[in-house]
Amino acid sequence: MAGRSYKTEAVVLRSFRLGEADRILHLYTLEHGRIGAVAKGIRKTKSRFGARLEPLSHAELVLHRGSGELETVTGVQLVRAHHAAREDYYRLSVGLIGAEAMLRLFSEQEANARAFEAVTRFLDLLEEAPHAADRPALDPLGLSFQLKLLWLSGYLPHLTSCAECGAGDAGLVGYSPRAGGAVCGACAGRTEALALSGEGIAGIEALLASPLADAGPLALSERARRDALRVVTASYEFHGGFRLRTLSA
Repeated sequence: MAGRSYKTEAVVLRSFRLGEADRILHLYTLEHGRIGAVAKGIRKTKSRFGARLEPLSHAELVLHRGSGELETVTGVQLVRAHHAAREDYYRLSVGLIGAEAMLRLFSEQEANARAFEAVTRFLDLLEEAPHAADRPALDPLGLSFQLKLLWLSGYLPHLTSCAECGAGDAGLVGYSPRAGGAVCGACAGRTEALALSGEGIAGIEALLASPLADAGPLALSERARRDALRVVTASYEFHGGFRLRTLSA
């Protein structure tokens, strides 16, 4: 039986109740990508795992792989609890948006070290991130993280020339998920493009080009952040066929 257990770093992306005392965890692991696991007895008052397996926690887990779809948590050692992010409504909301994006874009049991590094870096920065927008959905750190996840998933929006006709000297006025990027005025109508401002294009380029740590200090207008959010959500809908519930909360 010992040969069916293994140790891995993991981030808890989502957690929900199972029966009277257990929880189902959606995890993103360093070595195995996305997996589901059950934490038995976690909701009991004396559970030794409970406080260590909250959403957004980064931990080193011992998991047992049985015959079912869910693995079983048999050991937990915290790497970072991220209490500050969970105890602040704004930061928690940004974190849960990022966690759901991770869940939906990286749904396979396939290791992606760069994606794991991105989510742990995002959560570390979120611990001390300021309230940088009126709405968590427009937070620059959250937007930067989601754009980088789209890039890692192979859905990076093309912004340097018209994604439909290739014209590099035409003004870019919209975003077409079907074409895979920004489009010029001549192509916008043919591709059912979303309107996109010059501020938005520049803001998205800046978020993509900057490390996550530099997203907060970027002087992005609200128009730029709203355009970035529209590109992110349109990309989710077109490429993945989903919407993030946390973005409408």
